[in-house]
Amino acid sequence: MNQKPQNNKAANHHLDASQYTAGRLASKVSRLLMGKYRTNWQPHIDFIDTVTIDNIKEVKFTGKKPAQKMYYRVSGYLGGIKKENLETAFAKDPKKLFSKIVANMLPRNRLRAKRLKRLKIN
Repeated sequence: MNQKPQNNKAANHHLDASQYTAGRLASKVSRLLMGKYRTNWQPHIDFIDTVTIDNIKEVKFTGKKPAQKMYYRVSGYLGGIKKENLETAFAKDPKKLFSKIVANMLPRNRLRAKRLKRLKIN
């Protein structure tokens, strides 16, 4: 019943970020990393597909998201909440921000870290 697929061959995918909006690109990348496009997809099997993204600095954000969307982190101390909007976070490190967006679209299980390692952002 739960067998490993026979044709578990690695595939390399190259995407150009300048053609997509951030959310559409992230959902496509998460789908490719999971292998959901394959006919023999099963949720417990980790396909060894790699995804390479070029021109990440040219990805588009729609609407007022760059000014209004906030990212929060907490230091652990009282009043230690830090926040920054999408525009400043993207200006600092677009690779880190986009990998965070993709990580939030992947299922929260043991395969998540392995899949994120196969995401290469240029």
